[in-house]
Parts: sequence; C-alpha cells; structure tokens
Amino acid sequence: MTTSAEKIVIIGAGIAGLATALRLGHAGYDVSVVDMHAAPGGKMRAIPSAAGPVDAGPTVLTMRHVFDTLFADVGDNLADHVTLTPLATLARHYWDDGTQLDLMADAQASLANVRDAFGAVAAAEFASFSARAKRLFDAFDAPMMRTAMPDQIAVARKVLAQPHLIADMAPHRTLAGLLKSSFSDPRLAQLFGRYATYVGGSPYQSPAILSLIWQAEAQGVWTVAGGMQKLAQAIAGLAERHGVQFHYDTRALRITRQGGQISGVETTKGHFAAATVVFNGEPRALATGLLGDSFAGIVKRDGIAPRSLSAYVHAFAAVPHGIDLAHHTVFFGHDPKAEFSALARNEMPRDASLYLCAQDHGTAAPDALQRFEIIMNAAPVLRDPEQEKAQCQTQIFARFRQFGLTFSPTPGPDSLTTPQGFADLFPASLGSLYGRSPHGLTAAFKRPTIRTAMPGLYLAGGGVHPGAGVPMATLCAQHAAAAILSDLALRSTSRRGVMLGGTSTASAPAAPKPSASSGS
Repeated sequence: MTTSAEKIVIIGAGIAGLATALRLGHAGYDVSVVDMHAAPGGKMRAIPSAAGPVDAGPTVLTMRHVFDTLFADVGDNLADHVTLTPLATLARHYWDDGTQLDLMADAQASLANVRDAFGAVAAAEFASFSARAKRLFDAFDAPMMRTAMPDQIAVARKVLAQPHLIADMAPHRTLAGLLKSSFSDPRLAQLFGRYATYVGGSPYQSPAILSLIWQAEAQGVWTVAGGMQKLAQAIAGLAERHGVQFHYDTRALRITRQGGQISGVETTKGHFAAATVVFNGEPRALATGLLGDSFAGIVKRDGIAPRSLSAYVHAFAAVPHGIDLAHHTVFFGHDPKAEFSALARNEMPRDASLYLCAQDHGTAAPDALQRFEIIMNAAPVLRDPEQEKAQCQTQIFARFRQFGLTFSPTPGPDSLTTPQGFADLFPASLGSLYGRSPHGLTAAFKRPTIRTAMPGLYLAGGGVHPGAGVPMATLCAQHAAAAILSDLALRSTSRRGVMLGGTSTASAPAAPKPSASSGS
C-alpha cells in the first residue's frame, strides 16, 4: 500500500506539469495531477471551431531537441506520438509600405531575402546580428536555461572568460537601443524588436540580451499536426501509461500541512494526500495566499512583479481572401514606439502589429474553412471584456483589410479572449501571460526557482526559471523532476535513521480561497 510520503500531487496540467508528471511517473512514483480545466495543456489550449479544434495559445514550436529529450528520457520516441513538420519559411512579414520578408530555415535563403528586400548593407547587418545572437545563445544556454538555479557569479565568470560577450550583451542597453544601432533600416529593427514580446516584454524596456531569442527560432520551427494541444495530449497520454492519474475539472483550494510538513492538496473533489506537491501555476497565486495564507511568503514580490504583457487572442475558422499567408505571418504596425508606448500606459494600442497563425496552411483547399489564431499585444489590465471585445475585433479586421486580407465569414467578438478572459482562465495571473516582466538586466535572476523554502513544495511553469515559452517550461519540468528525485532519495536515506513513533499535530488549514489549479 502506497503511503502519502510516496505520493506526489501536481497542481496544474500545463506543459511543465505534464512533463514533470511524465518524468516522475516513469521513475515509479505515485503521481496525481489536478487541474481546474477539462483537458491538459494549460495555456497550450484549443477551442472548438467549424473546422475543428483551433489553437488559442502558443503556436510556435522551437527547440525540438527539448521534447526529443523528454520522450527519450522515459524510453520513448517523440515521433511515435506526434507528427512534427519543419517549416521552410519560419515566418512571413508584411509592412504597410508593401515590403515583404520571409525568414527561412535556410540561413543563406534568409540572407538572400533580406538583401532582395532591403539591400546589401542590410544583409550584412543581418548576418552580423545573427552571429551575435548565436554567440549569446551558445554562451548562456548552459549557465542559464539548463540550470535549475541561475547563478550570477557563474554567469559573470563565463563572461569574464569570454570578454567579447560583454559587447554582445550590451548590458546597459535596451533591445530597441541595440537594434537601432544594428540596423540602418528601421523595419528590421522593428522585426527583431518583436522577439521581446515572446517573453511578454517591450523592446524599449527589455535588455539587449534578449536578441538571443532570434537564434532559438533560427534553429528551426516545427508545426504539430492537429495543433499544439496534440503535444500536450501526447505527453498526458504517455504519463498515464506510466501510471500518472489525471483529475480534470478539479480545482485546487489549498495546499495542506500537518505537523509543519506538506500533507497534500485540498480540492473541489476531496483531499489528495501527498508529502510532495508541485505547483504548476502562476507563482503569484502562492504570494497572494490563494492556496493558503501560510504560503504567502514562499514567493518574493520581485519574482512576480512587474507583470508581463497579456494579449488579445482571436481563434476561429474562416475562408481567407487576398494576400498570401505562411503558417506564421506578421503584419507590422506603422510605428512600433506608438504601440509599446500605449501598452506602457495600459491602453489598447491603435497601431499594433498583428501575428496570424494559419493552422491549416498548405493542407486545406483554397475555398475551404481554415483555422486561424490572431494575437495582438495587450497590457495586463482588466477592463470590461465585452466593451474590449467589440473595439478590438473592429480594429483588428480593419487593419487586415488595409493589408488586403479578408475572411469569410468575418469572425465576431465571441471568438476573442481578452486579458480579463486570461485572468479568469489562470487565477492570480492578472491576465499576464508570461509571469514576471523581462524588463531590466537582472530580471532573469528574479524569477522564482524550482525549490521553495517549504520542504516538499516545488514550483514549475512559465512563471518560474528559466522562463516563459513552451521549450522553457519543458526545461523547467526537467529541473523540477531532477530536484524532486534527488530530495526524495535523500529523504528516504535519512528516514532510515529516524526512530518510528511519536505524534504530530495538524496545523490549522487556511480558509479556502479561489482556486489556482491551472498550469502553464
């Protein structure tokens, strides 16, 4: 009979919760996952449409090796569970002056496209910028992304050993500042400034080192047959084969303690006993006492604030008409500074760049319904969702018409998720999609890490180091599982020397508060 000391409960079935559960289930532990939603995936969600489930969360899959490693580590093969197709065109970009640029998986093809669109000087600048991004990515992959706890001293030693990295990092400059000096054509600066939004930031406030994000995409982008949620479903299905039990539509009310130790999770469907709990949700939920007042000090305030950006997300099915789309297409606003200035004022931008994912690109007949997701950056400010929906829907599709793109039928406001909608979906997030803002040079060192001050309580997800994004959250799960397995082994060893017996007194549980049982 399994005792509570051998049980693990994971709150949240986002990608980090799923990957952690799979690794721990494979290691032979009794793992239960509770989530307030009806299906796995967390922010990697899909909603129904006339053409089938359409992605309404992350759509860009990079760093495939992270997922290959996850499946290989549990004795399986990623390709046996999902169909991934590499994209020749990483993304298509349109400006309102008629300029088009395709960035390609083939680096030389990208260089040629930049030369054709912007000239020889721009091509040389692009080559230099790409080389810089690669140097930064290669330098900080191990000491930052592949470590459970980033060490500023270790990073400093890395930089001192390779002094050229100081110039590459441009430590006292923003990403926008670096790009302005890197590209003589402001359109290219605008394009690569967009990468700050991948982690919920503004290029005018994010550190220049975020230029390395381009390298992650330059290494390759894949599509997932059936949509991104198929990846979440595959991981959940494999975890079940390793004995993990999933409890959907189950809200976590509080984490319980007994005798000063973690004792499990109280949910809307009863108590799940466990001496180890992984919280795969917004860390701010702990800081605000959403899972019990005794955990309010677990996460430091500067680890959850300031908040990152939110988004307005349309997900729908329609027939497209007009300009050619790629799987990923970006339509740039006229003035990026105006867009991010509006966001900084907590306003809806009037001149925003729009990202569009054509989920059925290359597989659907020209006159057939296709699935689309549109993302427009938003401030994490909660307003009247109905008023916002109408205003945003009108603005977005008017903007597309200016580029020569229309949809039949034109999606209505009901297909739109606002920051308030995301706040409802992911408790304590305030609508922010990426946890803490990446603004400031030391932001990466301020995110919460896997282990907490409470033995038996661990964190995982996009709000935890190494940060936002599907690959980063999956790496976070790898760190979490390794930490838990290490600690459980130590606990088991120490338990052999402890005399059995004695009594324990249950601590008074905190009063129930709204749940926080959705993962990221």
